[in-house]
Amino acid sequence: MPEACNSLPAAVSQANKSLIAPSAPSILILTASIGSGHVKAAEAVARELVGLRPGLRVSIVDFSRWGTSWANAFMKSVYLLMLRFVPNLYNLMYRFSGGRYGGLSIQSIISFLTQPDIKALLKKYRPDMIVSTHPFPAGAVSWYRSDRRGGDFGAATVITDYSIHQMWIYQHIDQYFVARETMKTDLIAAGLSPEQIFVTGIPIAATEDSRDREEIAAALDVDLTRPVILLMGGGLGLGGVLEVLQELEKVSQPLELLVVAGRNEELFNSAREAAANSHHRIRAWGYTDRVHDLMRISTLLVSKPGALTITEALALRLPMVLHSPIPGPEAENAVYVARRGAAMWVSKDKTVGSMVAEAVSLPRRLEAMREAAAKLARPEAAENIAREILRKLEENSR
Repeated sequence: MPEACNSLPAAVSQANKSLIAPSAPSILILTASIGSGHVKAAEAVARELVGLRPGLRVSIVDFSRWGTSWANAFMKSVYLLMLRFVPNLYNLMYRFSGGRYGGLSIQSIISFLTQPDIKALLKKYRPDMIVSTHPFPAGAVSWYRSDRRGGDFGAATVITDYSIHQMWIYQHIDQYFVARETMKTDLIAAGLSPEQIFVTGIPIAATEDSRDREEIAAALDVDLTRPVILLMGGGLGLGGVLEVLQELEKVSQPLELLVVAGRNEELFNSAREAAANSHHRIRAWGYTDRVHDLMRISTLLVSKPGALTITEALALRLPMVLHSPIPGPEAENAVYVARRGAAMWVSKDKTVGSMVAEAVSLPRRLEAMREAAAKLARPEAAENIAREILRKLEENSR
């Protein structure tokens, strides 16, 4: 997905184009291309909205583009630099902003700076509803509505993590969609009304695929006679994937290693170089739309614990080994799925290599993890979110 996402994916927009009437209701979805999770969630909801309500005008805007919000784009650049060079500083910032005093202070500054950007988008798109899949546009929307006694549009927020952080919490949002019940409890404790909070799960793209595992593997040239280990580091290719490859060289059992490097070209090239000297079979992809296929044929996913990656794996009953979280929400994501048995989290006294070797040698352990994943999965989340948004849109139009 490119950084600029000012409209629906081509296949969706073309299917909807001929049905749109000038007076059709309009929904604006604001996201941020920080990694790929926020964008994927936005796309999943957009597809369901269009599918449920043909003729609806739906637009997706990347709020972290320089041309859309300079303040948000600047913060995105700082965030990426901190993750690369001083992750501990980001961790401190995350913890500071998670407290009520620190969080409210930062929320106020960001919302104030980005409020003019919301005003410009309102003028351009004239939406009847704004849906945010990132906390910064949600804050700007809430600030705008508080300043103008609610505005003439509805507002919804889709939280794309498995825990609540202060930066997501705003009083002037009509609907909140969260991943699990404890998050609803946290939002109620923060002063939000139970009626505005919906426990739906995190939205992912719906897929209907009649192909079996062998057919997909043949198309991708993947050898299913070996354990298939999928290595991912999110859309940015983070998570120490190259170090994991080196760790897995210590595993004596021959493995089929599938590496998704995302937009990290250096990682992509390094993975291909590693393939030449490995006793495993290594295949590498850059940013790809084949992640669903790769997950379907994999025995085990090794990844940093990004919320959308976890959600997609749960939907496909794919066991996980999670490691190298981005400080803050990803560590909490890992705790959630590991405690419920769907994943193994690499601790200080373990290595990725040892945990992968342990997992692939214990078929019963893998099956138990698959069963746990099935219990946590909410593959219908995008559809349920879209239905509630449309219900609110209808309610507001009366």
